[in-house]
This record gives sequence, C-alpha cells and structure tokens, in this order.
Amino acid sequence: MAVRGVQFVTDSDGQKVAVLLDLKEWGELWEDIYDNMIADERAGEGSMPLEEFEAELRAEGLLNE
Repeated sequence: MAVRGVQFVTDSDGQKVAVLLDLKEWGELWEDIYDNMIADERAGEGSMPLEEFEAELRAEGLLNE
C-alpha cells in the first residue's frame, strides 16, 4: 500500500528501518509526533508552581512586571 508523501527506507534485507515524510503533506502530524516524544522524554523531570518559577526569574532579573 502506498501513501502519498511517505517513503520507507529499508536495510539490505528489505526490512523497513526508517520513514521519510513529506512535511508539506504531513508536517502537522510530524509536529504532534515530535511534541509527544519530547513530552515523554521530559515526563520524569521535576516541576514547580508557576508562581515560584516567576519569582526565580524575577530574582535573576529575567522577568519584569
């Protein structure tokens, strides 16, 4: 089955190892996939309340009100 704007890269055994997406055709989908990959990668990172983060930025002179 061929899908417009999608090409598969195969190894010497004919196994699919990668995919090429036409970003004009599939750019929004790729952005969603990429955003999910980044979110999964950062899932274990700590977090802090917005107010605390803003206070740190103010203390460092990086946020003005």
